[in-house]
Amino acid sequence: MIMTTSTDSALVLFSGGQDSTTCLAWALSRYARVETLGFDYGQRHRVELECRTDVLAKLRARFAQWAPRLGDDHMIDLSILGQISETSLTRETTIAMAANHLPNTFVPGRNLLFLTIGATIAYRRGLRVLVGGMCETDFSGYPDCRDDTMKALQVALNLGMDQRFIVETPLMWIDKADTWQMAQDLGGDALVETVREDTHTCYLGERSVLHAWGYGCGECPACQLRQRGFEQWRARGHDHDRSAV
Repeated sequence: MIMTTSTDSALVLFSGGQDSTTCLAWALSRYARVETLGFDYGQRHRVELECRTDVLAKLRARFAQWAPRLGDDHMIDLSILGQISETSLTRETTIAMAANHLPNTFVPGRNLLFLTIGATIAYRRGLRVLVGGMCETDFSGYPDCRDDTMKALQVALNLGMDQRFIVETPLMWIDKADTWQMAQDLGGDALVETVREDTHTCYLGERSVLHAWGYGCGECPACQLRQRGFEQWRARGHDHDRSAV
């Protein structure tokens, strides 16, 4: 059944990482009805799929103002993407810069597929806004994270489905330190600690050591970016100076 589209509703692309968790909090602070969407695409760091369930439970338990707004969670099997991708996120290969000057963590078509499938679900569920954690300011330079790509995809989705979807990317123009600050602004220390302890970012799927900035190997580009952002944010005067466990 196709529901009537609500202008006060959103679908968040939610992986269980820092960025998508912050985007979910952003959406919950703005929309009356928020649903979430995750993908199993054969990612090397598939531990994130377990983390996303824990994060959703923590958000419901810790934030009474958001719990009534947080609706259904959807999980899509997108294993075909992993099967056709030769990347260090879908294969046991060393993370490196590729000949095209993009890191080999880039999974071609990933965000394009994510948003297309997201729009398809939003169409059926009557959701107006698609929220993603795409960002132009980090190290990656992924072409499917660029603002121009998101704007073009919004046009294509609306033309192809005869809808008026809005693609929101709250992190597009901010750095990782600002992402930590956004979490603080949205949900205070409780949300910062949820991000730090329960979300997953590490490309290698490492969760044996809890650092001041969260779990991870500490060596992959995703961990380095998260650590650097946390340290820059803390240097601004925030007191989340936790020792590594």
